[in-house]
Amino acid sequence: MTTVTTPDAIVTAARGWIGTPYLHQASHRGIGADCLGLLRGIWRELYGAEPEPVPPYSRDWSEPSGDERLWAAAARHLLPGGAEAPGQVLLFRMRSGGVAKHLGVQGAVGRKPTFIHAYSGHGVVESPLSAPWRRRIVARFTFPEV
Repeated sequence: MTTVTTPDAIVTAARGWIGTPYLHQASHRGIGADCLGLLRGIWRELYGAEPEPVPPYSRDWSEPSGDERLWAAAARHLLPGGAEAPGQVLLFRMRSGGVAKHLGVQGAVGRKPTFIHAYSGHGVVESPLSAPWRRRIVARFTFPEV
């Protein structure tokens, strides 16, 4: 368990998951993770136990009901983020009118911004935070201090 929540420690923890295969509802580095599983694994590395049990969820999250369950859970355990910075948790809305249902961790900022995320068909990767991804960001959060 890491006891530091500096941006560098968070990014290092996230990058440690790169190469983990994508597996819906999983959260095991090197074995399988989805985007929430990646965040859960980083949380465990930083803090130990997860803050609450995660109930089973479907791939469409709460789209049929329109409930922002992922956003609400992030707001319960993370702090509001400010200006773009490494180590922030990014919350994405994948389509206009849909619920926010994808997460990642900002890796780099500046001229070549990146984020680390678990992406179906790719596993955990570090991707460019390109315009198509950037316009889908609906919230930024930071991990709380230990």
